[in-house]
Amino acid sequence: MTDPTQVAVIGGLGTGLSAHLAARLAARGYRVAGLSRRGTPPPAAAPGCRSYACDIADGAAVAAAFAAIRTELGTPSLYIHNASQRVIGDFLDTAPEDFERLWRTACLGAVLCAQQVLPDMLAAGRGTLIFTGATGSLRGGARFSAFASSKFAVRALAQSLARAYGARGIHVAHVVIDGIIWSDSVAERHGMAQEDCLDPGAIADAYLALIDQPPSCWSHEIDLRVAKESF
Repeated sequence: MTDPTQVAVIGGLGTGLSAHLAARLAARGYRVAGLSRRGTPPPAAAPGCRSYACDIADGAAVAAAFAAIRTELGTPSLYIHNASQRVIGDFLDTAPEDFERLWRTACLGAVLCAQQVLPDMLAAGRGTLIFTGATGSLRGGARFSAFASSKFAVRALAQSLARAYGARGIHVAHVVIDGIIWSDSVAERHGMAQEDCLDPGAIADAYLALIDQPPSCWSHEIDLRVAKESF
């Protein structure tokens, strides 16, 4: 049973995986906070989930959001970084500004949020950080140069933090989601059937399994895909 005083923060709270994560964590007793540009929790998130309006790539905004979370909910013991953007196209047609924008959301946002939660976690001698990755974290596709660059950076950050702080009680994990996550709009955009996509609730359960791991048996990186996905 989770300590009801534990606080979880999800960076990039939206209608898909992050909403399922919020619901699962709230059901376990976590006080859940989400960071999003909108500042309003999606309908699928837990009723008690608090959403904070925040540009995750803006250092001052991130600091203000975490200050409010600490005051209103308590000190976070879990941070999940689920914020990213995607640009698909030929490299020569991809503007440098797109590279920077994707990096700022995925990697700089992860840096800013990790720097907010790590000091308190280190003082407590425990804490968990989970970074959401993608196929592009491991392989740069021909039309995914900007996206893959940003996801490679997040993976490197996760590895560095795990090596720096694992021995001090901080569990840092990176989850490679190798495929498309199912949502109501996936069929329209990609023409895919639900059985060809990863189920967001099942992904959330995999995150909970990571959170539950004891220090004697920690995973740093796991990859998730549907059974029929080639890899």
